[in-house]
Amino acid sequence: MAPNVKKSLLQGASNSNVVHPPEQQQHCGDCFNNNRVNDNGDDNDEHANIDMHSTSTDSENNPICVDVSTVSSWVCKSSKKSRRTVNPIRAIVDPILSSRSNKKDDGKEFINLSLGDPTIYGNLNPPDALLRAAEKCASSPLRRSYVNACGSDDARLAIAAHHSTENTKVDVDDVIIGCGCSGALELALTALLDEGSSILVPSPGFPLYQVIAQSHGATVKPYRLDPKKNWECDLEDMEALVDESVRAIIVTNPSNPCGSVFSEKHLENICHLAARYHVPLVSDEVYGGIVFGDCKFHPLASISAKLGNIVPVITASGLAKQFLCPGWRVGWLVIHDNECGALSDVKVGIKRLAQISLGASHLAQGVLPAILNPPTADVSREIFEWKLNLNATLSKQSMFLCD
Repeated sequence: MAPNVKKSLLQGASNSNVVHPPEQQQHCGDCFNNNRVNDNGDDNDEHANIDMHSTSTDSENNPICVDVSTVSSWVCKSSKKSRRTVNPIRAIVDPILSSRSNKKDDGKEFINLSLGDPTIYGNLNPPDALLRAAEKCASSPLRRSYVNACGSDDARLAIAAHHSTENTKVDVDDVIIGCGCSGALELALTALLDEGSSILVPSPGFPLYQVIAQSHGATVKPYRLDPKKNWECDLEDMEALVDESVRAIIVTNPSNPCGSVFSEKHLENICHLAARYHVPLVSDEVYGGIVFGDCKFHPLASISAKLGNIVPVITASGLAKQFLCPGWRVGWLVIHDNECGALSDVKVGIKRLAQISLGASHLAQGVLPAILNPPTADVSREIFEWKLNLNATLSKQSMFLCD
């Protein structure tokens, strides 16, 4: 501390409200005068009730007085990032979830429709194979340890195998596990965005994309989903929004909240558009396994690969929706780069960011091999039949709601 600053602090302490601990009072004239004793050995009545306050010392171990009258004006400012971060969904949902009772004043139970959680009332349950794997992991000493920031080796291998197709072979190094699909998306967008940059997002769409972007001082440019074409992306609107500030185009397939599943041809057109402008695609596929009727889900990365890897794709997915365990918070990113390695620097950035919080718990990651890459034909058939039953149930319920 500079001498003039120390002097200013000490001079500013010359106030009757300032008191030091007894062992330091000899250094401060105010403290000595304010606490001198009278002939009867009692503290001076004028200063007997002065509150003790915190003190510190300078580099020469001299006490620096602090005026207690200024404490009431002590305000710690929050960061700009925290002030920019507002999640409208959680602002509504969290107070409801924190309620100690789900009964109203009239004693009737209410059904919370504010959050897309299919498990909270016990009507839909995850596959037994998932629960057996969780029990096994819970008793394993290996699952109590720290884990690689990008995820455990066996979990990443299972994800790589799950996302590999005839056209796309995923390497384990291209897999990063996050805290739920939302956490994985935050890793991807944080690695892509700077202040002043932007991303294209679907409208209607999932608000989290905007929350993450604005948290980093970036902006979103909503492109229209066309209700007359089963909520497909309006490609003309999308193309009109592309400029030098755009770092990525987010595609949500199947759509949240519209529920549409894009055709292979539509996805090809999206890839061609992104390739023309050298803009990577971030594909949110957390609902990828939940399709029914005549719909067929096509992973966007497999479409790009079929076209010759014309555009890099970052796929985001997780266990939450497809396997009915959103509270376990297991999500992941799969980096599908193009031939020129356009995402190389972004992938390094995502891995650095993953080192901040180490993603999903080691315990929860342990179920991934059993559920994504079943160990036996019997378990594989069990999971397949469970998916058929789940989608049939959802299909039936969706028709009831639509009618």
